[in-house]
Amino acid sequence: MSDASPLVIVGTGLAGYNLAKEFRKLDSSRSLLLITADDGRFYSKPLLSTGFAKGKEADELAMQDAATMAAQLDAEILVQTRVDAIDPATRSLMVGERRMQYSDLVLATGALARQLPGAEALGEHVLSINDLTDYARFRRALVSKRSVAIIGAGLIGSEFANDLAAAGLDVQVIAPDRTLMAGLIPTQVAEPVRASLEDLGVGFHLSKGIQQMDLTDAGVCITLEDGTRVEAEQALSAIGLVPNRGLAEAAGLEVAKGISVDRQLRTSAEHIYALGDCAEVASLSLMYVMPLMTCARALAKTLTGNPTEISYSAMPIMVKTPACPLVVSPPLTATEGEWTVTGEGSDQRALFHDSQGVLHGYALTGAAVREKLQLNRELPGWLV
Repeated sequence: MSDASPLVIVGTGLAGYNLAKEFRKLDSSRSLLLITADDGRFYSKPLLSTGFAKGKEADELAMQDAATMAAQLDAEILVQTRVDAIDPATRSLMVGERRMQYSDLVLATGALARQLPGAEALGEHVLSINDLTDYARFRRALVSKRSVAIIGAGLIGSEFANDLAAAGLDVQVIAPDRTLMAGLIPTQVAEPVRASLEDLGVGFHLSKGIQQMDLTDAGVCITLEDGTRVEAEQALSAIGLVPNRGLAEAAGLEVAKGISVDRQLRTSAEHIYALGDCAEVASLSLMYVMPLMTCARALAKTLTGNPTEISYSAMPIMVKTPACPLVVSPPLTATEGEWTVTGEGSDQRALFHDSQGVLHGYALTGAAVREKLQLNRELPGWLV
C-alpha cells in the first residue's frame, strides 16, 4: 500500500458525509475518497417522512449535489459506483475490475429496508422508502392516486401515516401488532398517537397479519388473516430496517446485527472502521441521527491520530407525528423494570424505573413533551 493511498469512505448518507465534514475540520490535506452507489446528493434522511405534507419533491429535499460536496470537502466522490469486495490483507477494494488501495477504510453503508414477503410480485404497487431515490420513486407512483395502504405500524410507519394523511391522502395502516410502535412505547402512550392519527383520517387494521396480496385494476387488495380486505391504489412497506452488513461480512469481518465495532469504531480488521446504521457499537445498534453524529465527531479524531472512544449520553428520539407530539428515550440501560403511566387524554407521561427506583427511560406525548429536558438530566448515559 502506498503512503499516498486515500482515506476511503463507502457511503454518502448522513454518516458518510458528516464524518467527511468532521474529518476535514481536523485534516485539510489528506487525500479523501467517497464512494456511493447512488447519485451522492447530500440530504437529511429524517426529512423523507415529512416531505409529502410539505409538498416537497425529492430534488427539493436535496441540499447539495455530489460535485458541490466534493468541492466543499476537497475530496473525490465516485457516484453510481458499487464496491464489490474488500481485501483487508492488501488494504484494497475491488470496484468492478479495478483494484483501489486505501490507507484507512470507513464503512458507512447504512441500512436496507426489510423485504416484505410477496411484495416483489406486485412491482411498483408496493414500495418502501429508505433513501432519496426511493422517495422520488414513491412520489412518482402516487401521481393521480389518493389512497395508500401502509404495512407496518412502527416508528417509520406511524410517521409516514401522519405525513401522507396530512397531505390529503386516504391512509390505512396494517400490522400484526396490537398497538403503534409496539416494543418502543407502552400501550397507554400509543393510544393518543393513534387517536390523533385517526382524527386525520387514518384507518387502522392492527393485530392482523397479511394472508394474501393481489393486484387489482385500481391498485392492490390486501387480504388479512381474518378475511378483511383492504384496497388501495398504492402500498408502502414500512416493516423496518436491517443494517447493510453484506460487504463487511463477505470480507470476513465480524458481524452481529450490524458490523461489529468497538468503542473506537474499529472493526475486527485493522484499518477498517464502521459507523451509522450499518454499525453495531459495543453491542448497541442505534439507527438514529444523534448517535450517528456523536460517532462522526469521535471517529474523525481517531482518524487524525487522536484515538477517541464513543460515549453516548441518553439521546431522546423525537418521533415525527405532529398530530400528537411524541418523544421517547428507550430504557437501554435496564434489563428489567416497569413502566408507570400517568396523564390525561393526549398528554401522557410514561416513566421506566428499575427495581431500585432508578429512571432508565421515558415516553411523553402532547404537553408532557416539555418535561424531556428535566428528565434527560436524570437518565444514565447509554454508553459511558
